[in-house]
Amino acid sequence: MAANASFVSPTADAKFAQKISQLDSNGIISTLLNGVNGWTIALTALLMLVAYDQCNSTVKYIWNKGSIVGPTFKTPFIGPFLESVNPKFSEYHAKWLSGPLSCVSVFHKFVVIASTRDMARKVFNSPAFVKPCVVDAAYKLLRPTNWVFLDGKAHVDYRKGLNGLFTRQALETYLPGQEEVYKQYFKRFLKISQQEQKGQPMPFMPEFRELLCAVSCRTFVGHYISDHAIKKIADDYYLITAALELVNFPIILPWTKTWYGKKAADMVLDEFAKCAAKSKVRMAAGGKTECILDGWVSQMFESERYRQRIAAGEQVDDTEKPSMLIRLFSDFEISMTLLTFLFASQDATSSAATWLFQIMADRPDLLDKVREENLRVRGGDRNVPVTMDLMDGLTYTRAVVKETLRYRPPVIMVPYVAKKAFPITEDYTVPKGSMIVPTTYLALHDPEAYPDPETYNPDRWITGDAEKQVKNWLVFGTGPHYCLGQTYATMNLMLMVGKASMFLDWKHTVTEKSEEIKVFATLFPMDDCLLTFSERP
Repeated sequence: MAANASFVSPTADAKFAQKISQLDSNGIISTLLNGVNGWTIALTALLMLVAYDQCNSTVKYIWNKGSIVGPTFKTPFIGPFLESVNPKFSEYHAKWLSGPLSCVSVFHKFVVIASTRDMARKVFNSPAFVKPCVVDAAYKLLRPTNWVFLDGKAHVDYRKGLNGLFTRQALETYLPGQEEVYKQYFKRFLKISQQEQKGQPMPFMPEFRELLCAVSCRTFVGHYISDHAIKKIADDYYLITAALELVNFPIILPWTKTWYGKKAADMVLDEFAKCAAKSKVRMAAGGKTECILDGWVSQMFESERYRQRIAAGEQVDDTEKPSMLIRLFSDFEISMTLLTFLFASQDATSSAATWLFQIMADRPDLLDKVREENLRVRGGDRNVPVTMDLMDGLTYTRAVVKETLRYRPPVIMVPYVAKKAFPITEDYTVPKGSMIVPTTYLALHDPEAYPDPETYNPDRWITGDAEKQVKNWLVFGTGPHYCLGQTYATMNLMLMVGKASMFLDWKHTVTEKSEEIKVFATLFPMDDCLLTFSERP
């Protein structure tokens, strides 16, 4: 009976066909069917997907948006992705000024921007609700097991093992290697300007990027890495930066930014892993600590020797216990950590150095003060090697660097992800899984903390009260994930501009784009800083 229930007789079929024939007497159905092809099917499917996206994700976006500032609706699928491919600082700035909290949705990722000092600090200081996430591609480039993605106690314990690499004593160990790199590259600057450019200005931003990459590599891994490898890393690091932009295509496809970035990151990881292996051999043989890698490996070996003595039943006095017991990390684990150091320092210090040299060239009276101070603390002999005690005497040079970091902060956004619903205010809760991005720019340009904030004024750090504005000083973040290398970065920039002031003269060719800000992960002059260097007698 079940089979007969679906049976249709030939008579019924004939009658049905006759009715269809009558219905199509004017060719209506034939016309419709003749008009169907691959393009119309694809267009129909696209329209249906757009309708579904708007009905589904847009409703969710409006719900997540709640009372905060943001677009009323979102562009189907990608949101403001196309506008973010070539980001404009003015658009970022307008977004920050639109409200303490604002939002966008990109590739169905809901993003909350925390713009004011207090909103940014709340994000930085809420590890129970948020954790750093960088961007989706970062897990693939830096590796999911990288220490920067650890949370809670695991992250705290890992950081403790790294703190000893940035003490005053450790930082002094790295100074000779840094001076060596600056001496080498300042000669290169002279050759480029005087021989290759014949005294004509050229964009020096790429040169600063290579210089700072070389300084970082020598500081991190010393001479375990070749000059050729440093040049390769400096050239290819552009690809890593582009792949880790805040808004990027979320899937690694061949010949995309993320694809090239992944290949570059793999190359850097391989180079640093080789350096780790070499350092272990040298330090095991009693070698002298000359770089961060050496210092870290020495701590590992010291901890391992202590554990072996305890395991052997030896009575070890507490005074012989290492200040921080750490495990023996693999070459690749060390490599991942060094890559994050490079990731944290490369773009930021390149940005700061570019602005610092442009600002000093445009304000020769301030450069003269830096030069006079650096010669004075060296007793008039510019060849005196730098020491930490000598650095302590560079009050004005430090003020110049800090004002540059405030005036043109290298890091303007630090992406986090909400681990759970985050009640950031009484009226708004950031949904779980959303990206939340605290910004630093408005805090560093707050007229209450820094009067006349759009004016570059180093004296605010000497005779003013800028040093007291600790809540606004978000250049290096705050909270449990603040930058480990903030003292190193500041000191490095002081050494760079101080040494350059004594050995070099430089002129800046001002263009209409010199003060216009370009966003490439960090901030740079739009014309890439046109400079000409000459030797200072």
